[in-house]
Order: sequence, then C-alpha cells, then structure tokens
Amino acid sequence: MTVLVGCTALVLAATGTAQAAGHPDPARQTLAAQDGWASEGAGTTGGSAADDGHVFTVTTWAEFKAALTAAADAPSIIKVKGTLDATSQGCASFEAPGYDFDQYLADYDPAVWGLDDPLTGEQEELRAASADSQKLGIMAFVPANTTIVGVGEDAGIRGGSLQIKGVQNVILRNLTIEAPLDCFPAWDPTDGATGAWNSEYDAVVVYGSQHVWVDHNTLTDGRYPDSTLPSYFGEIYQQHDGLLDIVRGADLVTASWNVLTDHDKTLMIGNSDSAGADDRGRLRVTLHHNHFDGVVERAPRVRFGKVDAYNNHFTVTEGQKYGYSFGIGIESQLVAEKNSFSLPSSVQAGTVLKKWKEAPLTASGNYVNGAATDLITVHNAQYPAEQLASGAGWTPELRTKVNDPRALPGLVTRKAGAGKVC
Repeated sequence: MTVLVGCTALVLAATGTAQAAGHPDPARQTLAAQDGWASEGAGTTGGSAADDGHVFTVTTWAEFKAALTAAADAPSIIKVKGTLDATSQGCASFEAPGYDFDQYLADYDPAVWGLDDPLTGEQEELRAASADSQKLGIMAFVPANTTIVGVGEDAGIRGGSLQIKGVQNVILRNLTIEAPLDCFPAWDPTDGATGAWNSEYDAVVVYGSQHVWVDHNTLTDGRYPDSTLPSYFGEIYQQHDGLLDIVRGADLVTASWNVLTDHDKTLMIGNSDSAGADDRGRLRVTLHHNHFDGVVERAPRVRFGKVDAYNNHFTVTEGQKYGYSFGIGIESQLVAEKNSFSLPSSVQAGTVLKKWKEAPLTASGNYVNGAATDLITVHNAQYPAEQLASGAGWTPELRTKVNDPRALPGLVTRKAGAGKVC
C-alpha cells in the first residue's frame, strides 16, 4: 500500500477515495465510485469542471465570501491560501451600541431574575442584536457545484461557519477549521433545573443538501477548547456548537479521512426527533477513516438516517471528559463496523454506545484496545436498563477499501486530517 506523507496528492490505490488519475490537482479531484453515500447516482464532482473564470484563490475571509457569491452555482473552485479569519477584529466589532456584558450578568443573575421566566429587557435585546451582527459576519453560504480546497499544509478557516444549505454537489477538502466562538451566548434560565448558556454556529453544517464530500479536513476547537471557557451563574459559558452537523433533509454525504478533535458536541446527524417529515428516508451518510480524537460525544449521534460508519479510529485519553461515541436515536439505522477504539482504563467499552431511543443497529468487527469487542453485548451488560438490539436492517454496499481495524491506529493517525492533500 502506498503511504501518504505530508502534502501529497491522493492515489486511488492507496486510499480508495480520490480519482487522482487524470486529475493530479486535488482541486479537480472527484469522489470515487462506490465511495460511500455521496457516490450514489451521479456521484459528487463539486467544481471539478470549473472554467478558468470560476477558479478563485483567496487569502482573506472577505475574498472568500466574495468568491462564493461570484461562483453563483456554476462549477467553481475556491482555493484557500493561509488562514482566513472571520473574527479578526474580535467580538467587540460585533457588539450593538449599549451592549454591556457586565450589565447583562447583573440584570439576569438568577438571584435577581430567577429561573422561571425567559429573558426580556434592554440587555437581552442588545445581546440578540449583537448576535445577529456576528451571524452576518461569520456565516458563509456555499453554492452548488463548488469545491473548496486548502492549498498547502497550513490552509484553514478560523471562526467562520460554512453553511452548505439547500444545494447540491459540494466538496470540502484539506482545511483546518477552527470552530466558531459564539461571542454572545444566550442565557436561558428555563433550560434544565439551573439554567444554561446556549451557543450558535457549527463549524460546518450540511442542511437540506445532497451529494456532499467532506475529506481530509481537521475540525477542532483550536485556540479555545472548552476547558478554557469561564463559568457564569454556576454554568459553563458555552461558546461552541457542533463541528460537523448534517441535518434537515440532508442526504448522500461522505465524510472521509478527517480529524475531529478537542470538541464536545461533535457530529450530529439529524437535529430533532420531530423532524421526521424532513429526515425520514434521508440522512444517508458514510463516515470512514476519520479520527475522533479527544471528543466528548456525538461521534456521531444519529436520528432517522442510514449511516455507515466503518474504519474510523476513536481516541479517548485519561482524564478527558467523555460521554459516548455512537448515539442511537429515533428511527436510526446505524451500521458501525470495523472501527477501532483506544480507551483508558477508566472508560469501559460499553460506554461507546449510547441509547437515546429504541433503534436496532449493526455493530460488528470492532476492536477496543486491540481486542475484538462486541459493542452491543458489552453495552447491554454495562447498562442493563438500556438494552440495545442488533440488526440495522440493511447492508452497506458503497464502500471501497476496508482495512483491518487493528491497522487503524497507525493508518488513520498518519493519513487523516488537513495537510495531506495539496
């Protein structure tokens, strides 16, 4: 097997992912046949057919957003050089005149406001206006038939939220994406017994879109891990949402060879139990050869969809906060096969699965700390009140190369993430 080291064009024989033959430029590469749900039907080609007038190289966030507008659904390639910073002017640049966080804390302290009523008043209105300003500044809407690709080993986006919404045929590759930091989280005193801070902005969201390939990216909290966030009113001032969310009728998505690291609510497929009208029969997603490194939960959490998760590697370190990896939600049909898990002694293998709703899954050929492990059996033994049933009711056919899971700790950590295709 050919090994990819550093910044190298993908070779089909090495990875089973990119059609490098005839298209050595990663920006022109398309998703290989049979490579997950995004290869269904006409497949996913992104902007590979772009003419010279629709190939853009950008070095700033403003240039990036202008290129997205200029692309206008025509086959387009946007090459990212260096790091694009959507919040380079800081949170203060989004603040509405008169907004004062110290005053906000004083006004809505539970000792003053209580925990029974939603917030009203001037500072809440100004917080919401500030949030609207940030939303306008950091959200970038990706048009149909577009490839966004990082150039070199250090291309990335900080603080931006990529919205792949209501479009077809998008490719996102070779970027280090630092999750947006919500400058103005909302305090909800009625959320739970003691209230909670709620944040917006996923790093990447696929919303009502089809044929999307997310490949060789690194998605992370970067400079602002949750461990650095302060607490107010006795609750963590949560400023992060998801890294990659696939929701609201999204369909035919392949996420391959990515690193998702240092994050809590990582990857959600289906965002509501009540969204069956949009999601039922959709949310078909393939996850393969991704490295989930130090994440807390939702890797992924699944509702409704037929999700094929194979050959992923999961690393949990001693002392980190960890909830679960695979979340089994309403009407989900998860197939989790030939994945590998590195768990510390403090985390039992049964914790890997989390039951949210009754939904059978297929889990076979998985390894925990180098040993073959029946994840359903160990889960049911560890959580007798949360029994999971076996048998997702379908067999994935859209796979290329499937590796021995015992090889994944080395293989995936070497080859997944940004900086490997450029």
